[in-house]
Amino acid sequence: MGHREDLLEGAKRCLLAKGFVRTTARDIVKESGTNLASIGYHYGSKDALLAQAYLELVEGLSEVFDGDVRGADGSLERFASVWSNIIGTMRDPGSVWRLSLEVVVMGDQVPEVRDHLSRAQRDGARGLVALLMGGREEDVPERDVDTLGSLYTTLLMGLMAQWAFDPERAPEAEQLTEGLRRLIDSAAVTTPAAAGPDPS
Repeated sequence: MGHREDLLEGAKRCLLAKGFVRTTARDIVKESGTNLASIGYHYGSKDALLAQAYLELVEGLSEVFDGDVRGADGSLERFASVWSNIIGTMRDPGSVWRLSLEVVVMGDQVPEVRDHLSRAQRDGARGLVALLMGGREEDVPERDVDTLGSLYTTLLMGLMAQWAFDPERAPEAEQLTEGLRRLIDSAAVTTPAAAGPDPS
């Protein structure tokens, strides 16, 4: 590997061990066996390097997301299967998702990282829509990204917070799926008030 790849791998290890805020440029240099000048030359800044390293860590989880997915596109069975896979990645105390929470909580201290990840979040939402509803990411309409993608991203962020804060009581995929099923059933019930006045 060249310095660029060595830096990236070293940054990944530093992130998992120390997080964004506590990782210094010297930590990355020591871990990667490179030099300080290499960071600026290849990535522009330490924060840009850390953002890229984080994105690659998250992309590495996509194989877990996609693995052993059951159920028809858009079905409750598929919902349960996908979220079960995602929750499985949150059980480890050293989970990549804790890094995401760090950016949320301390975003002002790592603005370049926050801005970089904010731009990448839309791509993540698009990927979730394709995974849960079927089809290719590049074919997902913008309206679906704005609606379904936003819903899935909000659910993901909430799960990250719950699994980090109280893993013993954090929801499993079966609970989420049952909650969604009950919500669908409730929304499908048309009450007289919702249906409007009797025309007779």
